[in-house]
Amino acid sequence: MFRPWEANWFANPKDYTKMLHEDLEMRRIILARLRNAGIAKIETERSSNAQLTVTIHTAKPGIVIGKGGSSVDQLREDLEKRFGNRVRISIQEIKQPELDAQLVAENIASQIERRISYKRAMKQAILRTMRAGAKGVRIYCGGRLRGAEMARREWDREGRVPLHTLRADIAFGRATAKTTFGAIGVKCWIYKDQITPAQRRLAPIVEETVPLADVIAPQPEIPEVAAEPQGLTMSAGITEPIAEPTAAPRRPPAAGASAEASTEAKTKPAVRATAAPRAKAVPKAKVEGDAKAEPKAKSETKAPAKKTTPKKKS
Repeated sequence: MFRPWEANWFANPKDYTKMLHEDLEMRRIILARLRNAGIAKIETERSSNAQLTVTIHTAKPGIVIGKGGSSVDQLREDLEKRFGNRVRISIQEIKQPELDAQLVAENIASQIERRISYKRAMKQAILRTMRAGAKGVRIYCGGRLRGAEMARREWDREGRVPLHTLRADIAFGRATAKTTFGAIGVKCWIYKDQITPAQRRLAPIVEETVPLADVIAPQPEIPEVAAEPQGLTMSAGITEPIAEPTAAPRRPPAAGASAEASTEAKTKPAVRATAAPRAKAVPKAKVEGDAKAEPKAKSETKAPAKKTTPKKKS
């Protein structure tokens, strides 16, 4: 996801197989010659003028360079003779080897080869890695541990190692310890932290934005009004008076009606419609008293008589 390729070059389909085998053989030569130099990884890059650039990431650059740079010059000459191309070697120092999974695995494998207990080697490696600032470590050893007849697997872990999280920065390394009683494999996982989008080296996505003036048509400005007078409403900057409701025209009195009847209708007050009076509620005590006063109806059916059984004579 976020780590670059270790081999950065492009080749035609006809030359791809040849370049691939050259790349693999070159890595084998460097690792065999600089086995004790603490090499974590080797990056290769080919340019258009047939020049090969090799970048060696190591925790011990002094061993790779040698006295006065003699070791690097000898290595470059051997690679040029072997592959027939111009080779340029650059060395990158690893400042914290405790946080590199490949170096930790190789360190444990070398201790197992010197007959140090694998449990002690695993515990010390985990302790140093956690002190260096890692958030989680997991180490796995498999093979004939302690020279046992049957191979088994042992592992130890501290912290958390989220292998299913794509954003997690987890370094993985493996090494092989070649002992007198067989080969013992060592695997190491080191969880550093989650990768942020800025650390992924991804180019920012630039979206073309259209100005709003080209999308939205300009609207007429509405004049500001301090206070709206009564009877006026504002709509799109235009004031219109509100029509007041007019009273219904009165019909003229009939020809035969007298003036007195009209004056009496004006002077008489309007009669309001009143609801019918509600029935007065009968007090509860009185109702209960009347109910007690009524005689209870006698039940017409009598209860059946109990049967008596004759006593047996002794």
